Amino acid sequence: MSVVMSSSSTPVASAGAASGPPAAGPAHGGAHRVHARARRGETYHFKPHNVGRWLIWGFYALALIVAPLMWTSSLAQTMLSQMGIAIIACLSYNLLLGQGGMLSFGHAVYTGLGAYLAIHTLNVVGAGQLALPVGLVPVVGGLAGLFFAALFGYVSTKKSGTPFAMITLGLGELIWSMSLMLPEFFGGEGGVSSNRVVGKAVWGISFGPQIQVYYLIAIYAFVCTALLFAFTRTPLGRMLNAVRDNPERVEFIGYDTQWVRFLAFLIAGFFAGVSGGLSALNFEIVNAEVVGAARSGAYLLFTFLGGATFFFGPIIGAVLMVVATVLLSELTKAWLLYLGLIFLFMVMYAPGGIASLIMMNLRLAAFGKLRSLWPSYLGLAGAALTMLVGGSAMVEMLYHLQLNEALGPKMTYLGVALDAKSVESWFGAGFVLLTGLGLFELVRREFRAEWDRAQEEIEKEIKRRESL
Repeated sequence: MSVVMSSSSTPVASAGAASGPPAAGPAHGGAHRVHARARRGETYHFKPHNVGRWLIWGFYALALIVAPLMWTSSLAQTMLSQMGIAIIACLSYNLLLGQGGMLSFGHAVYTGLGAYLAIHTLNVVGAGQLALPVGLVPVVGGLAGLFFAALFGYVSTKKSGTPFAMITLGLGELIWSMSLMLPEFFGGEGGVSSNRVVGKAVWGISFGPQIQVYYLIAIYAFVCTALLFAFTRTPLGRMLNAVRDNPERVEFIGYDTQWVRFLAFLIAGFFAGVSGGLSALNFEIVNAEVVGAARSGAYLLFTFLGGATFFFGPIIGAVLMVVATVLLSELTKAWLLYLGLIFLFMVMYAPGGIASLIMMNLRLAAFGKLRSLWPSYLGLAGAALTMLVGGSAMVEMLYHLQLNEALGPKMTYLGVALDAKSVESWFGAGFVLLTGLGLFELVRREFRAEWDRAQEEIEKEIKRRESL
C-alpha cells in the first residue's frame, strides 16, 4: 500500500517518486514538506492493494501445491515436474522474445549448458568433494547460464532483428556440434548421468521420491516467476520494452540499446540455466539433445502459442509443450503434423496466442457480452471437432499405410474399424471433413457478426462512461 498525494492544482503522484532525498534530516525535511503541502490544501490518501493480483498469485501458488495431490500417478507427477521446468524456461525465453523483441533460435544453449554444469556439480557433490545441498544445484546451473549468456550475449546483442536471430542460430549449432566433439564434458551420445540422492536425508527429504523433486521444482518455479514478473516492473524492464518498440527513440534520449539488450540477455540466461539445473535433477541424465535446435524451436513455438505479448502466456505454452511432447506423441505418430497445423492457424488467426484469446473474452465478460456468444462458441467447437475427426482419420490412414504396412490395411481409429486401402473409408473421412468445414464456415459468419456487434456496443459503453 503506497501513499498518494493529490490536490486540485497538481496531478496525482506517488509520494516516494515525487521528490528526491530531503536536503535536511529525514524527519525534519519530511515534516516540513507535509506542513507545506497541508498549507497549500493538498491531501493524502492511501492507494489500495491490487486485490486481483494477490488473488492470481495466490491461485498460482495453490495450484502448484495442490496439483500433485490431485494427480497422484507417477506419470502425472513426472509431467507436472516437467511443466514446472518448462515454465521457467519459457518465461526466460519470453524475456527476450516478448519483452525485448529478440527472436532467438539458440535458447537451448543456456538451458542445456546449465543442465550440464549442474549434473557435473551433482556428481562432484556425490563424490564428497563439494559440500553443497542438492536443492541448490539448480542455482549452479543458473550461474552457468549467466556465464555463457555473458560470453555469447555480448556478441549476439550487438545486432538486433534478423542478424541477431541468425547469430543465435549459428551459436546454437556450434554448441550442438561441440557436444559430439567433446565427449569428456558432454558425455558423447550417452550423455552424463548422476544420482540426486546424496548423503543422509534432511527432515526426511532425500529427493528420491518424485513428489519431493516436484515440490523443489514448484518452489523454484514460483520464485522465478515472481522475480521475472518483478523485472518487468523495473526501469530496466520498461526500457527493454522501449527498445523493442522504438530503438531509435531510445538511442535519441541517450540510452545504449545494445547494453539494455545485453543485460536482459544475462537475466534470461540465468533463469534458463536454473531451468536446466532442475531438468538435470529431475531426469538424472543430460545428453546432447538438450542443446539441440529442436529444443530451442520448442521454446519458440510454445511461447508463441501461449502468447508472447502477455506475461502469463509462456506459462500456458509450457503446459502445452509438456502435454504435446508427452501425451500427444504417445497417442499418434503424426503429432508433429498436428502441432505444425495448430501453429499455422494460430499465426494466421490469433497471432497473440492463447493468452490474447483469454484476454479478449475477459473484456467481453467485463461488459456482460460474453453470454450472448456462448451458442456461437459451442457451434464453432462442434464444427471444428467434426473437421478434426475427418481430417485426422485421413492423416492416420495415410501414416498407417506408410509406417505400418506390415500390419495390413486394417486399423482402429476412435473405436471405429477402418481400412486404409478402402475407398469407403477415405470417402467417409472426406465427407466428415467437408461437412465440418461447411458447418464451421456458416457458424463463423454468424459468430463474426455477433462479435462485431458486441465490440460496437462495448465501444459505445466506454464512450458513455468517459463522457460522464
